[in-house]
Amino acid sequence: MATLNLDDYIRKVPDFPKKGILFYDITSILASPQAFLYCVDRMVEIYKDKNINAVAAIEARGFLFAAPFAIRLGIPLIPIRKKGKLPGVTLSKKYDLEYAQAEIEVHCADIPKGKRVLLTDDLIATGGTLNAARSLLVEGGAEVPEIFGVLGLPFLNYKKALDPTPVTTLIDYQSE
Repeated sequence: MATLNLDDYIRKVPDFPKKGILFYDITSILASPQAFLYCVDRMVEIYKDKNINAVAAIEARGFLFAAPFAIRLGIPLIPIRKKGKLPGVTLSKKYDLEYAQAEIEVHCADIPKGKRVLLTDDLIATGGTLNAARSLLVEGGAEVPEIFGVLGLPFLNYKKALDPTPVTTLIDYQSE
């Protein structure tokens, strides 16, 4: 597979969502079929031999990377949504944001008991949402052997928040 410099495809938006923050926008990856395909191909390359039985993705942009990955590997996709978006019996988990609290949920029936589920999102910042999602999957009876993100911000200490689960990203930024 040809190497591609993902940094060339990530839009940097200063002062968003507030002054002093440099926002790394992955929608520019989605706008490039070459970059988008590169990300999906890399996911497949990394996980094709790791006995992954399903992929769980965080709403909403995590779905965009997990869906083609799931199709390519022939495995189920488990959506993890914001509270109130799923109609069936769910497990839910509250977690802290910088200045508030949020809640996510997953359909109980979608969690494969005793199976290995790759947890994925587009961008990993503090790890709070992924930590809550991992807890939901484990509570539902799945194993989460690894977490994947297209883009990581390790200076926000997500590895500590997600320890001991290994985290893989395709590109990291070391500061805002």
